[in-house]
Amino acid sequence: MASARRVVGVDESGKGDFFGPLVVAAVLAPDSDLPELHELGVRDGKQITDKRIKALDGLLRERYPHAVVVVDPAEYNQLYAGIKNLNKLLARYHAEVISCLCDEHPVDLAISDKFGKTELIEDELSARSCEVPLRQIVRGERFLQVAAASIVARAAFLQAMTDLSNEYGIEIPRGAAPKVDQAGREIVRMFGVEVLRKLAKTHFKNYQRVVNPTLFTR
Repeated sequence: MASARRVVGVDESGKGDFFGPLVVAAVLAPDSDLPELHELGVRDGKQITDKRIKALDGLLRERYPHAVVVVDPAEYNQLYAGIKNLNKLLARYHAEVISCLCDEHPVDLAISDKFGKTELIEDELSARSCEVPLRQIVRGERFLQVAAASIVARAAFLQAMTDLSNEYGIEIPRGAAPKVDQAGREIVRMFGVEVLRKLAKTHFKNYQRVVNPTLFTR
């Protein structure tokens, strides 16, 4: 029966943010729990306030099996330097959280928000001997299991950003807008350029605008 189908949803947070980690999360919930997820207000994490994200994250973690990978900037930069392909990195960690749940629980289907060639995640799952059926869907957050994963991933990203801001004593902004460049220059002034490898994704264009600002002035 479709209602008994056990579905893992997968999504990520932080891939478009210059500062902070890349987070990938998976949540396992049966289709029979879709009314409960809807009642909780589960939807795409990008459409929910930070305060509500944190509250929902706690509820989801209490009620459903989940797996989360937080790739801090230092590790991210090292991996990206070797792979030079964000989609391959995403595929690696999508497969990791899916296989983690499949190792511990019965799973009938995994659904991922589609971000690249379908074989990227499929190959990574195969390398892990994980044979769960996988659907990769554009705007996958319309499936509540994927939306739940987006919330858990977003909450972990927000917490990581708070921790970094507290550690360095400066508010570290999200996104990749001009205000992010301004914050980056202040951080470099305070701690030196090498700190960016611990705080930011250095392949972003923001990196060059931060370390070589005169190249972008008119």
